[in-house]
Amino acid sequence: MQWKTIIQIFIAALLLSGCSIDKLYQKKQTRSSPFEQIDFQALVKGYLKKDKSNAIEGIYSVSGSVTKKGKGFMGSPEKEKITDRKDNYALVAILRDPGETGRDFIELSLDKEFQPTYSIVGQFTTTPGGNLLLYRHLDAKNKNSSFTFTADQHGDILEGVRVDNGGNTTITYRLTYVKTYPK
Repeated sequence: MQWKTIIQIFIAALLLSGCSIDKLYQKKQTRSSPFEQIDFQALVKGYLKKDKSNAIEGIYSVSGSVTKKGKGFMGSPEKEKITDRKDNYALVAILRDPGETGRDFIELSLDKEFQPTYSIVGQFTTTPGGNLLLYRHLDAKNKNSSFTFTADQHGDILEGVRVDNGGNTTITYRLTYVKTYPK
């Protein structure tokens, strides 16, 4: 009985210590150094302050919705229903592509902090008019999808649409990017 009490006290002490794996990982990543340290988001913000940034470059909050439109049962009128909606579900940075890859801008996810590298999760190509962008979302499972985006004059809001037609239903995917930095 005495060992059982000691084990319970030990487990309770561990739980109350507030020690999390995430905090341990952050401590491991931040080594003491005599030099000034900067995180990736601060680096991106510094990059975006430069004189010749494009209006589209920036840090954006992403929202999305999925709408299904189709004929009702037994020829009843057409119905439209929002099947999925996520507000502000991601934070991304859109930066000019530094390479010669045929894409104009790359999209980096900023949702996770303290990473040694950041994956390119999307790419934008501009059209000659400038306000229309072709976007390709890159998926780890190789289920890439394409959207057509429009941008307002200042690049503060980007809206993308993809439409899939299948049988009697039309599924519309909408993405809205709202610039949070720089404003």
